[in-house]
Amino acid sequence: MGNTKLRLREVLTDLHHHDSEHRMTVRQALARAVPLLESLRDYDRKSARGDVVAGVTTAVMLIPQGMGYAMIAGLPPIYGLYSSLVPLFVYGLLGTSRQLAVGPVAMVSLLVAAAVQTVADPGTADFTAYAILLALTVGLVQLAMGLARLGFLVNFLSHPVISGFTSAAALIIGFSQLKHLLGFSIARSHHVHAIAYAALSRANETHLLTLSVGAIAAVVLVLLKRYAPAVPGALAVVATSTTAAWILRLDTRGLAIVGEIPSGLPPLTVSVPSIGVARELLSFAVAIALVGFMESIAVAKRYAREHDYDVDANRELVALGLANVTGSFAGSYPVTGGLSRTAVNAQTGARTGLAGIFTAVVIGLTLLFLTPLFEYLPMAVLAAIIVTAVAGLVDLDEVRHLWRVKRTDLAMLTLTFFATLTLGIEEGIGVGVGASLLFLVFKSTRPHVAVLGRLPGSTDYRNVTRFPEAELVPGILALRLDAQIYFGNVNFLKETLDRFERTLAVPLRAVVLDASGMNQIDASGEAAFREVLEGYRSRDVPLVFANVKGPVRDVFERSGFSAAVGASGFYLNVHEAMGAVAGDSTGARVGAIP
Repeated sequence: MGNTKLRLREVLTDLHHHDSEHRMTVRQALARAVPLLESLRDYDRKSARGDVVAGVTTAVMLIPQGMGYAMIAGLPPIYGLYSSLVPLFVYGLLGTSRQLAVGPVAMVSLLVAAAVQTVADPGTADFTAYAILLALTVGLVQLAMGLARLGFLVNFLSHPVISGFTSAAALIIGFSQLKHLLGFSIARSHHVHAIAYAALSRANETHLLTLSVGAIAAVVLVLLKRYAPAVPGALAVVATSTTAAWILRLDTRGLAIVGEIPSGLPPLTVSVPSIGVARELLSFAVAIALVGFMESIAVAKRYAREHDYDVDANRELVALGLANVTGSFAGSYPVTGGLSRTAVNAQTGARTGLAGIFTAVVIGLTLLFLTPLFEYLPMAVLAAIIVTAVAGLVDLDEVRHLWRVKRTDLAMLTLTFFATLTLGIEEGIGVGVGASLLFLVFKSTRPHVAVLGRLPGSTDYRNVTRFPEAELVPGILALRLDAQIYFGNVNFLKETLDRFERTLAVPLRAVVLDASGMNQIDASGEAAFREVLEGYRSRDVPLVFANVKGPVRDVFERSGFSAAVGASGFYLNVHEAMGAVAGDSTGARVGAIP
């Protein structure tokens, strides 16, 4: 009886343990699927207060910003608010960043305008429908990339290319608002010179009241940002100008205002495009997905480092993708994480994704009850908000930095900048990325090679160009190869060996190759080394290797090259290899790699 009770207790204990493990597994899986749950594990009153304050503050900033960015996209201002609702809820649940503020941003808005105007005229119902469709397409692209773990593709958008593109786009965005600041229509264009010429040629048509309102708003925004950064400048300017326009009825004096804004939550929409339209928008969708993700992940990683946690690039793609997909069914155009709003979100205390959800709640309440308050909002004020917001995107500090640090990167920035200004948005990105890849290929086909000499009184060998005191051994050529060896640079390798040999004052006695900088080698590289080995052997010149890494040694072993060189042809370091070929006792045979 006692044994039976003991076994029963053991069975119950096992069941309880198994059930606990099962619950733990389910909890972990749920936390991974919904990162917000993981961030709420140690949630307390202080964190809740920070999220509420950050959410409300960011919403106050987002309301006028979102309406202005919708104008950049060629959409009615209300769509900026629609785009600040559902996507924020979804990202708040699924995003791995706890501070990132998702919503409309200037860069993506400009790309949306450039994309949709190829298939519809701005201001038409089709234009709006295709902008919403673009959000669905962008979301699907990002979702597919995230599920396929293709987050690394964003590395092809180098920082200089993004900086050049961003600076040019900022100018295009700023000039696109001239019509709202000057008070007369200017044909939409993505060429700054065309907009500037049109504005100058019709300068006599400038509406002085409109220009004055926009200029005053811009000056106030700049002053508040500099001297009172805690004040929500955009909201203060919007409230003041709207009240003044309503009391003085400035709309009757020719000042353009936003006008009636629909109240209520966005209607559910489903766009079914033609195959031709979908095909036309696809390339733009890919560009928007990459550029939007690049901006978002850069900001997210910055604040993750500050708050000591990690963000997952692929899960961020999934979160942004689902935010765009679900948002497209509620009137949203493409969104992503924004730098300025994220900075405000973080500074005002955001601790989890709940801050973004609180922002969405405030936006929802605004749509339900407060839209009539924006009816008299001057369009010139929205334009001033946009211009002052994007002015900071022109990154002159980066130009000065690259001039000092890496002028080839500055050339990439400059090329992308002027390509975007002269050719267009999508073309500018293409030129920048293409030029970066071509430069990368060019550099990989002509890698850095250093002639090594021994530092006096040491066993270290260094580049004689940077260390003039390094001593060369007459007749022995020691080289370090700082690149993977592949089919694209094997000819350069052979030409380099011949070129350095011709510089020797005495006949070549031996060649030592330091492979510490060589991480990979392909079949063409191995064949090239075999050819070099045979050529030196025909002249009785030993060829030995030092510091060969595992992946390269594996290729050498499988191809039989290691056997062809022999055990005495591989050494742990350059000093031992040099000692062996020079007949120095310091290069003991025990250093050879079998």
